[in-house]
Amino acid sequence: MNWALLVAVFLACAVEAVEALTIVLAVGLTRGWGIALRGALLGLVLLVIVVAVLGTAIVHYVPLAVLRTVVGGVLLIFGLQWLRKAILRAAGLKAMHDEGAIFEREVTSLRGPETVLADRQGFLVAFKGVILEGLEVAVIVISLGSSAHALGQASLAAVAAVVVVAGSGVLLSRALTEVPENKLKMVVGVMLTSFGTFWMSEGLGLHWPGGTIFLVAIICWFAGVALGLVAIGRHRASMREL
Repeated sequence: MNWALLVAVFLACAVEAVEALTIVLAVGLTRGWGIALRGALLGLVLLVIVVAVLGTAIVHYVPLAVLRTVVGGVLLIFGLQWLRKAILRAAGLKAMHDEGAIFEREVTSLRGPETVLADRQGFLVAFKGVILEGLEVAVIVISLGSSAHALGQASLAAVAAVVVVAGSGVLLSRALTEVPENKLKMVVGVMLTSFGTFWMSEGLGLHWPGGTIFLVAIICWFAGVALGLVAIGRHRASMREL
């Protein structure tokens, strides 16, 4: 069991699931739960098909070296983007991602008289919310799972994250504003960047000392760099205020 892989996939999917759930809850509270659930379920079905078809094809037909090089590059792009935003937010140089504000904005935009057109709008908003956030999850699941030859484990971790977040949303009946999303994105950014560096380098022919165990050192390195950049950013922000 590749626990590092499972944790990385679970956290990444949890972050995206929170954002998708925010939109679905807004639709459910304003246009009805039937409309919201139909849009969300259709989006989930399409995403499962994408992961099953593309993931299986990639694992069986793409050479491992090519797969790890390409996947490593994709994960680096995703990881560095998430890490950059998380560092800027933690340092106070960028506004925090506010799920509560997004929730209120979606509710306001969906409020209005009950009409067929409005119901269709609610359905499409829920569907697109799940698809847009889910496509990023699909890329991460296929990339991490196929490169480690553990697509099944990665898929199960993604399903677990969706179930946990959806269950929390049902219990709270509103957006998950208490989820420390920026901290999750910091952790996920570090892990995706580390996996990307490890696999891309292996795909290009570099052999890490100790093999997969060296991945722990890479994760610690990127975590240390991220925390150092946060400290520098906070120091600069405080100097500007003086």
